[in-house]
Amino acid sequence: MGQDLLEKIKSFCQKNRLITPDDTLVVGVSGGPDSLGLLHLLTSLCHDLNLPPPTVAHLNHQLRRPDSDVEADFVRNIANQWQLPFFSESRPVADLAAQRRQSLEETARQVRYAFLWSIADKVGANKIAVGHNADDQVETVLMHFLRGSGLNGLRGMASQVNIAALPLHPHDITPPSSKPVALIRPLLDTPRHEIETYCHAHQLNPRYDSSNQDTTFFRNRLRHELLPYLESYNPNIRQRLQNTAKIAAAENDLIEQQVDRVWPDIIAAAVAQTIDFVRESWLDLPMGMKRATLRRAIQQLQGHLFNIGFDHIENAISVLAKGQTGALITWPDGLTIRLNYETISITSNLASVQEQAADFALPAISRPLIVQLPGLTPLPLTNWQLKTTLWPMTRAAWPKIKQATRWEAFIDAAAVGSNIKLRTRQPGDQFHPLGAGHRKTVKRFMIDAKIPAAYRRRLPILVADDRILWLCGYRLDDRAKITEQTRQVVHLTFERIDFWTKS
Repeated sequence: MGQDLLEKIKSFCQKNRLITPDDTLVVGVSGGPDSLGLLHLLTSLCHDLNLPPPTVAHLNHQLRRPDSDVEADFVRNIANQWQLPFFSESRPVADLAAQRRQSLEETARQVRYAFLWSIADKVGANKIAVGHNADDQVETVLMHFLRGSGLNGLRGMASQVNIAALPLHPHDITPPSSKPVALIRPLLDTPRHEIETYCHAHQLNPRYDSSNQDTTFFRNRLRHELLPYLESYNPNIRQRLQNTAKIAAAENDLIEQQVDRVWPDIIAAAVAQTIDFVRESWLDLPMGMKRATLRRAIQQLQGHLFNIGFDHIENAISVLAKGQTGALITWPDGLTIRLNYETISITSNLASVQEQAADFALPAISRPLIVQLPGLTPLPLTNWQLKTTLWPMTRAAWPKIKQATRWEAFIDAAAVGSNIKLRTRQPGDQFHPLGAGHRKTVKRFMIDAKIPAAYRRRLPILVADDRILWLCGYRLDDRAKITEQTRQVVHLTFERIDFWTKS
């Protein structure tokens, strides 16, 4: 059985180009049968293909202590026994879910993928392997069907996806290097029972997560209640749902190709956070293409399709078909669609925030950005960039430091290190405002500084390892200031550029 499954996985990876001769892998390992079996299989596969051994990454969600701590130790011991590189982190997923008003499942997924991405960037890996299997695919397709998904949802999980395309929470992401990283699922065609048999044959002794039996979770109810019930009507329901996923994936790809073909003909403009369709051209499209192009526009503007369901799309199409110029449709998350004389404008709420930012002559960001040091860091969807240079600290530098403009900062290079980024504020942020003599929350500082409320969530904050160095345009952190002991200076300047980045 073991060799048969290894050959099956090798064939699946070759067919879907999941693993190629130049790859370096990170494997997400929880300690359960799926991930542990995957790690064992990929360790053998990497050896056969002369690839570097995979790196093991484990995230402790802090949900079932002390069990979660025991699982972290278990995975660490496995990695040591198999002489594999190991990385582990711990995150308070329940607290984060409450802060974000999200489900535990969604928050855990976001945090886990962001963690795996950060480990891949740290070790220079270009592939992240996770243990989703054929039964997970079946549950995903059924879950999407029950929630009213279209073809894109019925295709289930892809065997390979660019992790940067996933709708992760911006506060979880430490922006990686420009190297693309793919999330791969080598077990996607393998049923759970085959993986468990493989683990037993190789005496892997995986740990079992007791929360997988908790039917308060939607997916667990599908697994333990609905699917067994459906099997009483059709014993082959799992295979049928897998087939549905494959058919939906192929047909969705065909539709996307057609969208690619018509897209240039219907786009009047795509600037900042607004996409304008040519009104007459879009209204002439078949119904299926109207739906698909609207979804494409939302995806480009928001990066995801969360909270946009069938009814939203159908209502918009109905309103636009009536042809009442000036009609305005409001969608979730601040999306709007307006029927103009010659165009149809789809706008994200980010555009209005950026317009307000321009009124105040302030830069704006919507997601974390790695700062190039030295170099230029463009602020996407704005006409701003951050320029950074390194100076030796000399007496001649003092007059320039003392005459710094509002959007210019001089920081002790020793406080910066090698990993700096721009991000927006986070709950609980605190810093030591220069000259204040005490610590202060960023929220309180913004209120006291009378920063416009609509702009506070877009104001760039310069951080090093999540330690605030500069509330950009307003105040340095006292610990980042230039002193007599400073040997090297980081000079940062926000500059306006005379064009808007096209979307």
